[in-house]
Amino acid sequence: MEGDTREAVGEKFSLDAMQHAREQSMEAVRRIAARIRPGMTTEEATADATALLKDMGMDRIWHPTLIRFGDDTLKRFSDRADPTRVLGEDDIFFIDIGPVWRGHEGDAGDTFVTGTDPQRRACADAARALWHEVSERWRSERLGGQALYAFAEQRAAEMGWRLNLDIKGHRVSDFPHAIYKAGKLGDFSACPSVGLWILEIQIAHPDQPYGAFYEDLLY
Repeated sequence: MEGDTREAVGEKFSLDAMQHAREQSMEAVRRIAARIRPGMTTEEATADATALLKDMGMDRIWHPTLIRFGDDTLKRFSDRADPTRVLGEDDIFFIDIGPVWRGHEGDAGDTFVTGTDPQRRACADAARALWHEVSERWRSERLGGQALYAFAEQRAAEMGWRLNLDIKGHRVSDFPHAIYKAGKLGDFSACPSVGLWILEIQIAHPDQPYGAFYEDLLY
């Protein structure tokens, strides 16, 4: 069975510990966002985020802390952000962190806005809403990863946004999950098990140079 190898875990794996890592990571995203202000550069915000994670007692990071301002919100995980980009008074940004807590991998991301621009706010809200709609489909219909992302693409278009299908979710576990070579959630045909997969949603505005991102553990 595909899931037998791609959903393997270590001897120390615990669903309770995964839930703790999830909660800590989501709380960290909220705290980081509260400290980001217009006039900060990407480099300054990232350094501040790293300091906060250390203060919160993370073990280490398993992926680099990413903060994207403005049109950098359209970039993929592997794309380098401009460290000198300055957050504007009427702007959009997202946070993506990958800390390890108690030997288990957290991964959380969310999008925030400065100012009152309704389109930017709608974009941030849409990424969250789409994530919750897709995750509810996973819970209610037990769809596989490929079907979940097909549904996400369809719903994003119906909502008026473009889904970035280069960003398709991934495994997490007791550190390090990479040894299992599980690939992307969007390429996983089986129904993903509880507490093992991160559902990622990245959307773009249909004609403006910005987007939004949201991710969380399927739990």
